[in-house]
Amino acid sequence: MEWLFYHIPQLSAVRDFLEMGGNVLLLIAGLLVVMWMLIIERLLYLGLRYPTLARDAIAEWEARVERTSWYAHQVREYLISTVAQDLERGMPLIKTCVALCPLLGLLGTVTGMIEVFEVMAISGSGNPRSMSAGVSKATIPTMAGMVAALSGVAMSAWLQRRVSRERDLLGEHMTMDH
Repeated sequence: MEWLFYHIPQLSAVRDFLEMGGNVLLLIAGLLVVMWMLIIERLLYLGLRYPTLARDAIAEWEARVERTSWYAHQVREYLISTVAQDLERGMPLIKTCVALCPLLGLLGTVTGMIEVFEVMAISGSGNPRSMSAGVSKATIPTMAGMVAALSGVAMSAWLQRRVSRERDLLGEHMTMDH
């Protein structure tokens, strides 16, 4: 695997970035992959599976003869709730991943600063050159965590709006008879 980093220029740039930022960048990268897998799963669900479930729920409601009683209202709420529960699945986990990205970046900053202080303690001096490398290593994870979080914030907000809109539309399609 190591030879890949040396023979493919783009991967060597990734390797250099990971070395500059430390091991916390691997955690951020792993979390970013998980977050985007969840986002892509929700996008696929909304595009492929949800329309079928919504049509089935609407068809089940429309097949009811009686749609005016309290019982019918409860059946309608149950159908909407069941479909909405599937719509919401995974959204809290996506939001958690978004929130964890900057926190992991902060962890990288703290560990990087600890390394700076260790170098200062071992060398017994405040050599600006040795400190600047450590400060750079400390700030890269913060940047990476913020960029990862920003990519997830935008998609998370869009998905949440879409889920809310689909739930509202489902309720509008299941009209009660008067």
